[in-house]
Amino acid sequence: MGLRTQRRFDLIEIEVCRARAAPSLSAAKQFQKLPNLLKMRLMQGSLFAFGPFVLDPAAGTLLRDGVPVALGYRALKLLEAFAERPGEILEKAALMDAAWPGMAVEEGNLTVQIAQLRKLLGPTADDREWISTVPRVGYRFTNSVEQFGGVTRKPVIPPDRPSIAVLPFVSISNDPKQATFADGLTEDLITDLSRIQGLSVIARNSSFAYRGKAVDLRTIAGDLGVRYLVEGSARRAAGRVRINAQLVDASSGEHLWAERFDRDLDDIFAVQDEVIGKIVEALQGQLRAPPPRNRPRNIEAYDLCVRARKLMDDSPQAAREAHLMLTRAVALDPDYAEAYRWLAMNHWMGWVHANGPTEASRKMALELAQKAVAIDPISAGCRWILAYLLAYERNFAEADREFATAMKLDPNEADTWAALSDITILAGRAEEGLAHIQKAFRLNPFPASWYYLALGQAHYAVGAYEAAVETLRREETYRTSSRRFLAASLAQLGRLDEARAEVELFLVGNPHFTIGHWAATEPFRDAATLAHFVDGYRKAGLPE
Repeated sequence: MGLRTQRRFDLIEIEVCRARAAPSLSAAKQFQKLPNLLKMRLMQGSLFAFGPFVLDPAAGTLLRDGVPVALGYRALKLLEAFAERPGEILEKAALMDAAWPGMAVEEGNLTVQIAQLRKLLGPTADDREWISTVPRVGYRFTNSVEQFGGVTRKPVIPPDRPSIAVLPFVSISNDPKQATFADGLTEDLITDLSRIQGLSVIARNSSFAYRGKAVDLRTIAGDLGVRYLVEGSARRAAGRVRINAQLVDASSGEHLWAERFDRDLDDIFAVQDEVIGKIVEALQGQLRAPPPRNRPRNIEAYDLCVRARKLMDDSPQAAREAHLMLTRAVALDPDYAEAYRWLAMNHWMGWVHANGPTEASRKMALELAQKAVAIDPISAGCRWILAYLLAYERNFAEADREFATAMKLDPNEADTWAALSDITILAGRAEEGLAHIQKAFRLNPFPASWYYLALGQAHYAVGAYEAAVETLRREETYRTSSRRFLAASLAQLGRLDEARAEVELFLVGNPHFTIGHWAATEPFRDAATLAHFVDGYRKAGLPE
């Protein structure tokens, strides 16, 4: 059976009966009841309205009659899954995968979350439950849902040099651990390819946007702006690993190379190196293979690191889980640079500590980043994280050197360009910072939400306030942390009512924020840039 045929079999889903019930209050009427600011948000992104509720998955918020309702991360992901498929029977396994991706959890956790959701939502207008139980199968959202908006992306023009994306490898198993293994393989191939000089490589976030989706390869290549695609499957069992991989020229549909590897699990990283070599060879000698990089010696440490990376941006609770995994990975493999790298970011972000990063956690983050670079000095990922932390310690000269080294090692590392944009803007070089974040988007067209925050900050810095508002109100970035920049942009446009509404929402999640503390902790190098941001904050009404 060919790899494409196998891929189709892997993506088959069971169709279930759709049964919609009449809503107690139509979404259209509910939409008319909302304040103008919320109407604007509804029309700008993919939001869901049902009964008196409006769910904004990107912002992580649920509103009842326009008033925020406290909702945990797991409950949010479950409610989003129901809202996307109202009336359908969702199997327990699918719901658990939505709320605990890549994690093995007891079914009782799902039962508890469903019970809490039912309690939070209360009864429908006709005294029924929003979520009904389908015995021995799963659950069904009983009311209809209206989805507003949607994001339309412009096609991306491929660069002049060879360009490639690695699609998520399919796990030929229902075991979540095997799915994690396949994800790790994909991420490693992306990292290895991105270090090849002369090759443009799409970042992980954008490649993983197509996970589990039956999309034509030419469409994917057009969306990402690449000519070549790598796809495949992976299976790990009884100490052995089987990997199918192929390289496709999306412009012609031609298969340039395809091969199956059946090896001992201990040989997995040698297989990765071999796949990279085959891709380089297939691209007609246009490229030079990268130098070998630091590999883990312990497969359990590797698995823990892959799982932890997925949790880093989810929530404080999830990131604390990531901290435990990364700490264990370091203990299992003290010479694994990637584990130190992500543990450094985990400490710096402050997820480990209830009240945010302390001086001790910042110091620990810096030490861990330095350790990662010492172990793997040719890792651009380790270098840019160290550079970013050094900038926040105001060791600017060394930070600039580390950023330059990271760029030289891997010009395809989109996160480096995005992080450098932030530091460059605070140094007073706003136009240069805007160019850096635009470069990051080219390498990562479907990025993490913090890219949009960096882009909005860059727009504000250059005085493009309308563009800043448009960027910061996108569903991908409309989160608590971005609202301070959004409020400042609205204030500079004279839209003070909207600015103050954003300030109120921002302060709900950041009750101790003050302009003075923020100005003292951000690594500004330019007084005029600092004054520009402070001016916008004051006009918006943020506390001094």
